[in-house]
Amino acid sequence: MYKNTLTLAQVKAWCQNTMMEHLGIEITEAGEGYLCGKMPVDHRTHQPMGLLHGGASVVLAESLASMGAALHVDLTKKACVGLEINANHIRGIRQGWVYAKASAIHIGRSTQVWETKLTNEAGELVCISRMTVAVIDKKE
Repeated sequence: MYKNTLTLAQVKAWCQNTMMEHLGIEITEAGEGYLCGKMPVDHRTHQPMGLLHGGASVVLAESLASMGAALHVDLTKKACVGLEINANHIRGIRQGWVYAKASAIHIGRSTQVWETKLTNEAGELVCISRMTVAVIDKKE
């Protein structure tokens, strides 16, 4: 398996000028087979009824899973792209922060599978997501 040498600061820099930055998503921790982050629950991430938008939850889950996958490949030769994602929304949240931890379930040569759990400030499960990532050759 590929061993990356990126620092947390370098991983955080990937968020600049992206949807992640627009939604206020922050990367908080990276390690072997996992990546953690948080997202504010505010006007940027609400649906019309004032709850955390399910789509915002999926953005957080996909962002962490994709970036986590990228940390396990040689980015000079490979790229990681989302192939499939699903999410089950368990509990509503109106304000504060939602925390997420994406964990690798399978890291293969051509695919990876990641599970992301989102929790509220009390540690209660808000959403659980599973994503399949395709590892593809970079075009020259």
